[in-house]
This record gives sequence, C-alpha cells and structure tokens, in this order.
Amino acid sequence: MFIHAVLFEVEPKEVRDYRKDSKMWASFARKAKGFIGYCTVKRVNAKNQYASVYQWKTEAGHERFMNKLHDWLVSKSQAKVEVLGYYNLKAIDVV
Repeated sequence: MFIHAVLFEVEPKEVRDYRKDSKMWASFARKAKGFIGYCTVKRVNAKNQYASVYQWKTEAGHERFMNKLHDWLVSKSQAKVEVLGYYNLKAIDVV
C-alpha cells in the first residue's frame, strides 16, 4: 500500500472550502485505478493544520492520478491554503 499525505495550514474562514475541495479531489481519486481510500484529518495540538491522506494500492496508481489530474484539480480548488509538507509512505506491515 502507498499513502500520500499533504499537510496544510488552513485559516478558520477557509476550512469549509478546504473540506469541499478535499471531497472534490477524493471524488476524482475514487474513480482512479488502484485507489483505496481517502480521509481528511485535523492535526491535534497544532493550530489550523489539516492533512489530506490518500491510500493507493501502488505508487504507480498514485502517480497516474497526479500526472493526469493534479494541475486541473488545483485550478478548480477554491480554498486558500498553505502547503506545509508532502509525505509519501509505503506500508511495510498491514494488519
């Protein structure tokens, strides 16, 4: 399993749009080959930080999705957010 997470700083007035944008991204990812799941999380003990977390069967599935739709989805997103970091993770133990 491959996990892609993006950590954002989202001001309170932008949270509604960020969540709407996140659902839009997830709806397109859901149709992509190799997609497993998505969740939006709020970082505990960190002010205004949220992460979008995607699970894929393989890194190649994630790359296909990003190459095909990333720029277009960015152009459609409404929330003004600041990216704090990108995290690409490969599962080594899954229960």
